[in-house]
Amino acid sequence: MYIHQYLLDILLKIQADHKALVIYGPRQVGKTTLLNKLLEQKKNYLFVDGDDVNVQYYLSSRSIELLKSFVGSHQLLVIDEAQRVPNIGLNLKLLIDHFPDLQIIATGSSAFDLAQNVGEPLTGRKLTFKMFPLSQMEIGNLETMAQTRANLENRLIYGSYPEVVLKAENKLKKDYLRELVTSYLCKDIIELEGIRKSKKITTLLQLVAFQIGKEVSVTELGQQVGLSKNTVERYLDLFEQAFILINISGYARNLRKAISKKSRYYFYDTGVRNALINQFNPIGLRNDVGELWENYIVMERIKKQSYQNIYANNYFLKTYDQQEVDWVEERDGELYGYEIKWKPKKVKPPVVWQKSYENAHFQVIHRDNYLDFIA
Repeated sequence: MYIHQYLLDILLKIQADHKALVIYGPRQVGKTTLLNKLLEQKKNYLFVDGDDVNVQYYLSSRSIELLKSFVGSHQLLVIDEAQRVPNIGLNLKLLIDHFPDLQIIATGSSAFDLAQNVGEPLTGRKLTFKMFPLSQMEIGNLETMAQTRANLENRLIYGSYPEVVLKAENKLKKDYLRELVTSYLCKDIIELEGIRKSKKITTLLQLVAFQIGKEVSVTELGQQVGLSKNTVERYLDLFEQAFILINISGYARNLRKAISKKSRYYFYDTGVRNALINQFNPIGLRNDVGELWENYIVMERIKKQSYQNIYANNYFLKTYDQQEVDWVEERDGELYGYEIKWKPKKVKPPVVWQKSYENAHFQVIHRDNYLDFIA
């Protein structure tokens, strides 16, 4: 069964003359499925896998003649797992510059690797797209409103990876998520030269998993894991680039009392977060419902921003006297604050929000109104 991906419509409509389309995303989110669906509506294409050594030979050659013999008369070149190809950025630049009628699409699960090989050589020659685990915008196409609300708690526990959404039994979902965490999640990071402390990487992620929606102290994390502050900062940065975590900074414009130098981290997927700490209890038996709900809403909102071109700077607001706003968006010259609550209730905006940002908007997001915010 195929769940229609939002990005498919974008790719089918886009006109990308003399630019490569580069698609980033976590492992197992359906990038290859997306390509296969896209190619069902294309002709005269060459679809290759960056893991293939023969493909690597030609696409890392930096030889126009070898590239020409490889591409032949095809009008579309699609490279899956492009980060596996050495010098892929320089070779894509050659293809774009010397084959003006060739359209190129490249995907990769390792952002830091692909960006390093693609970024600078393709400056001005690429359009970049990000993929996520399935969004409620996509899943909602297969559900009635009643089904969406009935499935909400399950989504908080098991997340939205395509394989998870399509599996009917919770045991199969757990098994898949555990395998995902064990075999795929940190693979790109552990494979990097000089990173051998895989157990400490997992422990660090577990510690972050217990601090969703809270300011993270890099120094404290380092002390708990037995790593230096600089090493922890490097690992956290790699977790972001590997599409495991998202980092949100504090907002402090015109407000001296705000905490702005610390970060909050959210997981790309709540199912991955729960698998890391081996916690799949039902919502009624958990003490972290608020954190799960906040993580879910934040990520679904980010997916919506990405897919619908809602350009916003995202923050949280917290002051030293503990006044806070969970989610702050700065967009179109205005400021929007959101308090994220699992149970519907009235919440007044903090005094500091009202006094410091008089024209700012404020809204509470809860189970009764969240769909307008994320879908």
